[in-house]
Amino acid sequence: MRKLLEAIAIIGLGVQAWVTYRVFFGPERLPERIPIHFDHAGNPNGWGQPSSLLILPAVTLGVYLALTIVTQFPRAFKNPKRVTDENWERLEHLTLEMIPWLKMELVWLFAWFQWFSIDAARSGKGVFPELFPLGIAAVLGTAGWYLVGIFHIGRGNVAGRG
Repeated sequence: MRKLLEAIAIIGLGVQAWVTYRVFFGPERLPERIPIHFDHAGNPNGWGQPSSLLILPAVTLGVYLALTIVTQFPRAFKNPKRVTDENWERLEHLTLEMIPWLKMELVWLFAWFQWFSIDAARSGKGVFPELFPLGIAAVLGTAGWYLVGIFHIGRGNVAGRG
């Protein structure tokens, strides 16, 4: 499952790179002033230059690389429960299972943000207002699911195994 999630995350990075590339080098250029911030209803309320669209892919790549590096050092994980010789393997397994999910969700969430921001710049309309809450709910839901499992393992229950 981890390899599949990793592949889906890499595809998301590629989609975001492609969308960003098309903005700057494709046939449909953006106006000189684009929306860069949106209110709770999805309406633009902050404006900037098209070059500001380079920030989100940089952040996406940074998050992706940071989470990739973190998985290389599982002994350094800070778990919310006491790690013992008996529960370490299960905690490590669960944590290493959670990270690819979070990585994939964050990459696609940021790719969505990029796509909808570009669409808003081209159309002059707002963005899908539920985008941000749905994306955050997905990421927090995944983290919460795995944290419940980690707490179960920390209490000595086997139910926390993913």
